[in-house]
Order: sequence, then structure tokens, then C-alpha cells
Amino acid sequence: MRTNLLQSLDGTLVVSCQADAGTPLDAPQHIAALAASVVEGGASAVRIEGVNNITTVSSRVTVPVIGLIKTQRADTEVYITATVEDAHAVAGAGAHIIAFDATCRPRPVEVPVLIEAIKGHGCLAMADISTAEEAELAMAAGADVVSTTMAGYTDYTGGQAGPDFALMGTLGQAGIPFVAEGRIWTPKDALRCLKLGARFIVAGSAITRPTLITRHFIEQMASSSAAKNVDRRASS
Repeated sequence: MRTNLLQSLDGTLVVSCQADAGTPLDAPQHIAALAASVVEGGASAVRIEGVNNITTVSSRVTVPVIGLIKTQRADTEVYITATVEDAHAVAGAGAHIIAFDATCRPRPVEVPVLIEAIKGHGCLAMADISTAEEAELAMAAGADVVSTTMAGYTDYTGGQAGPDFALMGTLGQAGIPFVAEGRIWTPKDALRCLKLGARFIVAGSAITRPTLITRHFIEQMASSSAAKNVDRRASS
């Protein structure tokens, strides 16, 4: 059953529907509306954060739900489904796939323990990684698939402006089943990820976060305007 679920997502677009705390869309009914909208547009599944959001979305859509919990902790930088209790809560809310941080940073619970808890609920274990080494370790520990979610967001992979195509190429060549996620802003990016071997694509900010989309437009326009002003001054 788990294999069939992954196969059903191959080559498709999954959309992450999330909202930062305190922003206008930060409410289960809004997240569910976003999820229903992207499913209507053709998304094969949705990635949802938070128990209340997962529960509400699960009752609104019929596609698979990739669930997670984000919790900031004082003793670790790991914040995506970091504990067994988190895994139990996400499964209980109705997730089919549970995403969790599988980076090599100090963590409250080791990766094999989390994977065991996730699979105990019959859910797929998606390991969010930032390096090829982390991907290999996660797969050896029993993960069903890895995702490049954390690439560029750990202190040893930071500073990347776009998708980590180099990491994807390495994973593809190594035969590690991976999902492409992280700073995928255009269909062109998504197609390149698939060519590098991604099983499917997860896009979020470029589709469901209007604040960031608007900011992206404004920054790009401002950058272009600044360049034009420099050209005008140089030619005058």
C-alpha cells in the first residue's frame, strides 16, 4: 500500500499549504480553502503543518496529506516532527505521509526511532534532509523517501537562492528516491527537478503564500529598476 501511494505521486505536483503564525491565512479554515483550491487545480497531494490544519484539510480533500508539526525548541534546531509524540499526533490527525527532520543536527529523538513510530501507524516516512549523507542515513534507517526540504536551511548548507539542483543530481545518480522541495518558484524549476530524478515536486511559497509571492515580485521589480537607473547614469 505504501509503495502504491508513492507510485501514484510520481511525476506530479504536490502543494504545501502553510501559513506563518500570526499572518492573515493562519487559520484551519483558510488552510483548508487553500488545499481545496490547489486540488481543484490538479495538485496530487498537499503538505500540511499542524494538527488542527491536518484534521480540517483531511475532511475537505480526498488526496493524500503529507503532515508535519513545526515546534521551536530551546535545546535543538530540529523543529519538523521532532519527537515520537509529534509523529503520533500527526498520524492521529489523518496524515498519510509524515514528514520529519532527518538532518544530522543534535536532536531530541534519533531518526530510526521516529521512523518506527511513523510506520507503526501505517504511514509513509518522508525524511527532510539537507545533504546526500543525511539521505543515505535516513534510507538506511527505513525511510520510504527523502525530500530536499532542508537543503539551504541548515548552517552547513545555507546561502542558496534557488533549488539545490546539485544535491538532486547527486541523489538521482545514487539511486536514492527523493522528492524535490525548497525554493521551487517556476514550472521550469519543477521540470528540471524531474529531469534530475525527483519522484515528485513539492511547491509551496510560489503558490500558496501571497505575502511572499508579492514580496518576490516587488524585490524583482526593485532590482530591475535599480539596474536600469545604473545604466541611465552610466550613459549620461
